[in-house]
Amino acid sequence: MTPELHNSRFLKAVRREPVDTTPIWLMRQAGRYLPEYMQVRSRVTFLELCTRPDLAAEVTLSAQAVLGVDAAILFADLLPILRPMGLNLEYQPGEGPVIDNPLRTPAAIDAFHEIDDIQEMGFVFETVRRVRDELPADCPLIGFAGAPFTLASYAIEGGGSRNYEHTKSLMYGDTGAWEALMNRLVPTLVKYLTAQAEAGCQLVQIFDSWAGCLSPDDYRRYVLPHSRRLIESLPEGLPVSHFLTGNPALLPLQREAGGDVQGLDWRVDLADGWKTVGHDVAIQGNLDPVSLFTDLATLRERAAAVLDAAGGRPGHIFNLGHGLMPGMDPEKVKALVEMVHEMGVRE
Repeated sequence: MTPELHNSRFLKAVRREPVDTTPIWLMRQAGRYLPEYMQVRSRVTFLELCTRPDLAAEVTLSAQAVLGVDAAILFADLLPILRPMGLNLEYQPGEGPVIDNPLRTPAAIDAFHEIDDIQEMGFVFETVRRVRDELPADCPLIGFAGAPFTLASYAIEGGGSRNYEHTKSLMYGDTGAWEALMNRLVPTLVKYLTAQAEAGCQLVQIFDSWAGCLSPDDYRRYVLPHSRRLIESLPEGLPVSHFLTGNPALLPLQREAGGDVQGLDWRVDLADGWKTVGHDVAIQGNLDPVSLFTDLATLRERAAAVLDAAGGRPGHIFNLGHGLMPGMDPEKVKALVEMVHEMGVRE
């Protein structure tokens, strides 16, 4: 890693070192609210955008440049990794991702397999290389993947779900099948995130977007061992951010699973959440995304409250409690970045 990257505001905060001002990046910062993104997206399908390194790199780079954030996050999607594992994934207008051969039978689970050659996802690694070549020298690049539970849930449900009845039924009723899924997903994800780092990412984030549907007991039994195995199997020295949303009761277990940075959603006070996971890790979050639909004065007030909750302690990375949404005003997003940089100055 170059000295410029090592000493970047973002990576210093990851290491809980003092910084000149609070760093900020935003989940889904390269997304549908940005005209620059929509200009590219209008020419291709979503899956083509994810799998063409030239276009994925373009939207990654333009979002970082337009917003002035302290890190870029790779433009990709959680689910394409399931395709070379044996699932038929499509993105349907108005419905989002749909898998027409979900893992609901013993035969389907038997056909689901670990990726032996991770270069089947080579388009992602080529995107990383292109972005790293073009980013400012002191701007880190964040890679990411879905957590084992979240990917398994998509694979079993076949798409979005309210109650996760298929996932939970299999998890509760056929422990052997659940373990088989985890034992195929975890090694694949280790290879996938390692290859992202080798291609040029400085940190990787693990998104457990759906784990909030679980009780603490179920998370501890069915999820924690596999998330922990994933994090512990990544290369030594590669920082990991671990984000779980929807259930503050899981925060102690989220920390137990691992990660150098613990991501908080907006359902918990940041000061309380940081105390819960421990001040010996960095924290990321946690402005309610809907704050960006308010006026600028209210947005500033709410951003200040998040900064106040962090108390100036080294290790706070400002983010939303989840991702940016379509319909948000790009000018307000830019204003939020400026507000955080202004209000987060360390004397």
